Order: sequence, then C-alpha cells, then structure tokens
Amino acid sequence: MNTEQLEKVRVGAGFVAALDQSGGSTPQALRRYGIPDDAYSTDAEMFDRVHEMRTRIITSPSFDGGRVIGTILFEDTMNRQIGGRPSADYLWNVKGSVPFLKIDAGLSASADGAQLMKPIPNLPGLLDRAIDNGIFGTKMRSFITLPGRGMQAVVEQQFSVAQQVLAAGLVPIVEIEIDIHSTRKSEAEDLLQESLLVEVDKLDANHRIMLKLTLPDTDNLYRPLVEHPNVLRVLALSGGYSRDEADERLARNNGIIASFSRALLEGLTVQQSSEDFDRMLNETIASIAEASST
Repeated sequence: MNTEQLEKVRVGAGFVAALDQSGGSTPQALRRYGIPDDAYSTDAEMFDRVHEMRTRIITSPSFDGGRVIGTILFEDTMNRQIGGRPSADYLWNVKGSVPFLKIDAGLSASADGAQLMKPIPNLPGLLDRAIDNGIFGTKMRSFITLPGRGMQAVVEQQFSVAQQVLAAGLVPIVEIEIDIHSTRKSEAEDLLQESLLVEVDKLDANHRIMLKLTLPDTDNLYRPLVEHPNVLRVLALSGGYSRDEADERLARNNGIIASFSRALLEGLTVQQSSEDFDRMLNETIASIAEASST
C-alpha cells in the first residue's frame, strides 16, 4: 500500500470526488450536463461522452489534490487514459488525488426495505486489475429505505466484500445509502450506526476501512465511527440533497468529509466556455471543501 496515499486519505484536508456513475446512472448525469439521450446510440458512445465529461473535470485547473484528496472512478474510466496517461496514474501523479475504484455491479431488487448488491463478477480479477492500475481503494454501494432485516443483510454483505478487498491489500469504502425520503430515516440511521460499530469492532487491528453514508438527521450521529481506530475516514454522500443543503448538513457533522457525485456536477454543462466551466467548478469545489473542514 502506498503510504503517502494512506496519509493523504487519513488526514488530508478536502474531500473525495465521486466520478463513478455507471451504466444505470450515466444517462441522467449526461442529461444534467447538457447531453441529451439522442446524442449517442450505443453504450460505447455513451461512455465516450461521459469520459469526455470526466476528463474535462479532472484536467480543469480547479480540480486539484489540495482540495480533492481522492477520486472514485468507474471501471471504464480506469481502463481509459487522461492526458495520455492511465486515468489513475494521471490522478495521482499529475493531480495528487488518490484513486479509488467502484467495484459493485449495481443493486438487486428491493426486499425487506433494502437493496443488496448484485454479485460482483470475478471480484478477484477486478481487484488484481485495480492494483495493476495503481488504485488505492474500492467502493461498493447498497441502498436502504427502511430499517429491518434488509438493513442487516446489507451490512453483512458489505463487510463480507470488504474482507475480500482488505485481503487483496486495498482499502474498501463501504457505502450504505439511506433514502433521504424514507419515512423512517432517523430510525434507520440510529440502527445502522449500531450495526456498523459492531462490524468495525470485529476487524483486525491492522485493517482500515472507510465508510460512505447519507448525511444524518441527527448531527454527529456517526462521531463514534469517525473516531474508531479501524475507520480511516467517514465520507458523506449527497443523496439527492442540493449542494447547498448537503454542504450545510455536512458542516454540522464534525470530522466527516464529502464524497459528492451529483452535487459536485451541479451547474456544469457541456455548453459552458472553459472559463465559465472552470469558474463554476472552482466555486463548487471550494464550497464542498469548506463544508468538509469542520
């Protein structure tokens, strides 16, 4: 493991950019960016368009490792190049941003108030490719609507995959999103916090994981996890909140830093001039970094 990257993730000031939209979420991200569905006709063309968007963001002067301490990539992005270099290599050696890889294959159908991850095809091979590309850690996402048996199944599945990631020598980001529109959101968050503490207490002393969670209704609910010796960092997802609301909620949760996706891209369009694009991205990155500094 790269000790310089480890230290940057552990104590670096800033946030982790989530540029890992995959097949299901890519069309919506492109629409918000100003690229309509009829601008491409195949998945390959769609991923070309989204790679152009990501390249424009990452190569912008506003995107810098002093504020964007890490970046989560989709596998297709990892396999491509930015500025004539492999994407992860460009991120770390040009921008100073630690590269992570989204490894989940999407969500299963909802059951018992939650959505488990679909089986990950050839996970060992994917982890080997990640290591070959200089990836520091991985991310996998699950979704919870209501507390109950489904939530417990999500936590158990996440930590089972996390153990495989740890065994490969990478740092897993366990992402468990709670629906911000859930009628029992606060209750689900309380129970999730308890379940997560149980699981991180089971980890070997030398194992470090990261958590990516929905911004809670109760400020500093996840503080025991922020301070846990096995938790390298706790990240917040924007989860459908506007950037302003996500920033406000994040600032009230000390020790947690952002890992926004939709909120990071808010206001960026393909039609903008380079100057306008860089200005908007700089304002966004500055506001998210400030909210992550509490």
